[in-house]
Amino acid sequence: MLNIIKTTATSVAALAFAVTAAFAGPYDDYKGTTLVVSFPAHPHYDAVMKVLPEFTKETGIKVEVDQLQYLKMRQKQTLELTKNKGDYDLIAYVVFSKADYVYADQLENLARFFMNPKLADPSYDADDLVAGYVANIGVAGGKKGYLPGPTGSLFGLPFGSETSVLGYRKDIFEKHGLNVPKTYDELLELVCKIPELEPGMGGLASRAASGHHASHAYLLHLAPLGGRIFDDQWNPTMNNEAGVAAANALKKIVSCGAEGAATFGFAEAGASFLQGNSAMFLDTTIFAGQVNNPEKSKVVGKVGWAPHPVGVRAASQTGGFGIGIPKNAQNKNAAFLLMQWLTSKKSDKLIAMQGGNPSRYSTHFDANVNAKFPYMSVFGEALKNADPDWRPIIPVWGKINADLGTTLSKILTEGLDVQEGLDGVAERTKKIMDDAGYNTWK
Repeated sequence: MLNIIKTTATSVAALAFAVTAAFAGPYDDYKGTTLVVSFPAHPHYDAVMKVLPEFTKETGIKVEVDQLQYLKMRQKQTLELTKNKGDYDLIAYVVFSKADYVYADQLENLARFFMNPKLADPSYDADDLVAGYVANIGVAGGKKGYLPGPTGSLFGLPFGSETSVLGYRKDIFEKHGLNVPKTYDELLELVCKIPELEPGMGGLASRAASGHHASHAYLLHLAPLGGRIFDDQWNPTMNNEAGVAAANALKKIVSCGAEGAATFGFAEAGASFLQGNSAMFLDTTIFAGQVNNPEKSKVVGKVGWAPHPVGVRAASQTGGFGIGIPKNAQNKNAAFLLMQWLTSKKSDKLIAMQGGNPSRYSTHFDANVNAKFPYMSVFGEALKNADPDWRPIIPVWGKINADLGTTLSKILTEGLDVQEGLDGVAERTKKIMDDAGYNTWK
């Protein structure tokens, strides 16, 4: 009888162990693992740092963060990704790095992780991620090589989505009975009307300084006004009717801007708005965190937000960061679990509540998030129109962008004719594209 009891007890214990093993959690195999991640010094990632301890608490996976100023981060990543065994298990990157890293075969294709039932959370709900931003930051190998399409693959996930929105002075608009501009015609009318109504105040603070600041501002207007840098055959089109309209829009904005508007970079344009010297500001959503900070802003409580005005089409920019797994990472499965956790609905909301930039539609429209940040639903609406092709993500873009920025500066400050200037950029761009092999198949 005693042997029967012992045998039965042993069988029950074995069954219990088998059941426990069968229902092991997704993190169990990785408890005690230490992941090393590369993040930028950036407001979104500052918010992430406040939430990361919760990941370790839930999973038992430790995380060490190498958080550096962006350019230093990029330089260090470039070195680390060339090693046989890298120190980083997960990295943050901007969209141009996506193109470089994928082309050099330095980022993992995420398909096999999402195919693995032990790793992929069935409640992840990828459809909730901002579609234009997934395309922009995550997909490579499709249309034009950097957009979705039948041949495209996913190499990263959005993590800190930014887009362009319009900030405006509610008190100034109410004082003069002005309507918030919904179209480019309305916007361009207001940029010069406001200085007449409020002498000494600029209409809209914009980037305009020579180089990438001027080209960035131009591109903000190019897509909504119906333009592109290239057509589908890689012919330069920045000098067509839409391209000229975008340059003229920027020229008008600068001419009716605050003092020194032609020299504004992002920081100077933002300061002009924060100090009350401009009535509107059209740029990235990341700027919103400064508006109600009394240490930086004189317009606390006076700013409203609206989607990027519509021209020929609704098209706001795509910017910010994504995260991916290096090919030479040493803890890839655990890195995927961290990536998935960080971009989940639960964590996206946690990070947003700490001041981060959500990458999910549901977070942008969440009641609790909007109670703390009332502008978040507006940003969510703007992200529905985020354009993944507002600028080309190709290796030679840096050269073209520099030329475009220099030429635009001459248009804004030296009186260079818009059509003549853009024709010159188009001609030089064609040569750059020919030399890079983009016209090989013609």
